Amino acid sequence: MFGKKKESNPEMEMSFWDHLEELRRHIVRSAAAIVVLGVIAFLNRKIVFDDIILGPSRGDFITNRFFCYISKTFSIDGLCLENLSIQIININMSGQFMMHVYISFITGVVLAFPFILNEIWRFVRPALKQEESKASRKGVLISSTLFFVGVLFSYYVIVPLTVNFLGTYQVSESVQNQISLNSYISTVVSTTFAIGIVFEMPLIIYFLTKIGIVTPEFLKRNRKYTLIIILIIAAIITPPDVFSQILVTIPLMGLYELSIFVSEKIIRQQKASNA
Repeated sequence: MFGKKKESNPEMEMSFWDHLEELRRHIVRSAAAIVVLGVIAFLNRKIVFDDIILGPSRGDFITNRFFCYISKTFSIDGLCLENLSIQIININMSGQFMMHVYISFITGVVLAFPFILNEIWRFVRPALKQEESKASRKGVLISSTLFFVGVLFSYYVIVPLTVNFLGTYQVSESVQNQISLNSYISTVVSTTFAIGIVFEMPLIIYFLTKIGIVTPEFLKRNRKYTLIIILIIAAIITPPDVFSQILVTIPLMGLYELSIFVSEKIIRQQKASNA
């Protein structure tokens, strides 16, 4: 059973209500971490918005400057975004304040992610065997690492490409782009979170292989379809040049290959334990 055992009688397992109370404590601690980090983010508005959130929309952003360097060095047209200027507007009276609160909350969730995972692990740990407990603790560390690597990859690579391509795309020169604050923030947050979750793929495959839903043969058989899907996504969210598409495709396919390796390792361990 989940949760700790009663201190008065170590041999007696906790009741259903005791489990709920223990779960409540973990939820409260997780919520408190989100609130504290969210308040810190709220009080540092300039850093959060000017330097982080709005950074990819400017030509002097580190990724945009890197793309411009690559463009000039290898004569790749359309990749240099040195003179990028995206106009972001607010059309709601309370729009900027509510967005400030929303982004502060999201920042709190992202920064508290490892702590939240650790609280989940502490809750389920008593129900696990010693070997399972060690494995789950490693899982918390690996999951946090993969998530943050995905968030950073998304923020520094995919978000700038997406924002700059969609923000400057025009069906006609007569139609000017004026991006609403809500639309811009939604794009940045959803893209960042989505890729952060995608980077959890090896861990997800690990558990799916453990319970017999996924096999290495299944993953290898569908490798070409995965490549096609990733190429389509890369073509949609990047400027129309091969370099940008490759920049997005290679890491995502690398994750898929890593997932195949993880799945094969689990199958070998299962065969060895059954031998």
